[in-house]
Amino acid sequence: MDFFAGVLGWTVIAEPGGSFSGWVGDRLAAQVVAGDRGWHVFFGGDEPRGLTDDSSVDSGRVLHGPWAPPPRHGEPCWVEYLTSTPDESAGYWKRELGWEAAAGGRGLGLYTSSRHGDPRPVAGSMSSCSEGIAGWSVYFAVDDMEAALARVSELDGVVRSGPSRLRIGSIASIEGPHGGSCGLLEQPAGWGGAWSSKPAPS
Repeated sequence: MDFFAGVLGWTVIAEPGGSFSGWVGDRLAAQVVAGDRGWHVFFGGDEPRGLTDDSSVDSGRVLHGPWAPPPRHGEPCWVEYLTSTPDESAGYWKRELGWEAAAGGRGLGLYTSSRHGDPRPVAGSMSSCSEGIAGWSVYFAVDDMEAALARVSELDGVVRSGPSRLRIGSIASIEGPHGGSCGLLEQPAGWGGAWSSKPAPS
C-alpha cells in the first residue's frame, strides 16, 4: 500500500479487517487487502453479482469509467483482460455485461459498451499464448510519466516495461517491492486515454 500510495499520491485510510483504501480527493481509487490474487475489478450494473476471473458487478455509483469524470493523477483509467480464449471470452462479456468486441490488431482487442448511450471503449483485451491464463490488469493515470517512474525506483519498485507509446497513449508497467503490479498511463484525456477521443470501432 505504501508503494502504490507513494507513486500514485493516494491518501490512505485504514479499513476494518486490516485492509486499506487509497483515495484521490473524494473518489476511491483502490482498496488493498492481504493476499496474492491480483486485481479484482468491479463493473457497473443493475444487479450485484460475481463474474469470472476476479471481477464483479456492483450496482452503486460508478466512480471510474467511460461515463465518469476524467481520471486524475492516481485514479484508475483503463483495464485490460488477458485471455487464451478471446472468442469465448467475448461471448461471455457480451452475455454478462452487453459488451461488444472489436479487433485491435496484433492480438489486441477492444470492448465497447452502450449502457448509457453511444458505444464507448470500456476495456481492452489481449491474447495469451498460455492455456488457462486469464485475468485483469489495471492502469492508473499519472501526470508525468518520467517523475512517476523515478518515484517507482526511489521506493524500490521495478519498471517492468516502458515507457512506450501505443495507440492508447504513453504507458509503462511497474511492480512493487513486495509484489503487486499495474500499468501507468500518462495524462489520459478520459477513460482509455486516446481511445476516449476516438469513435468506437464497428
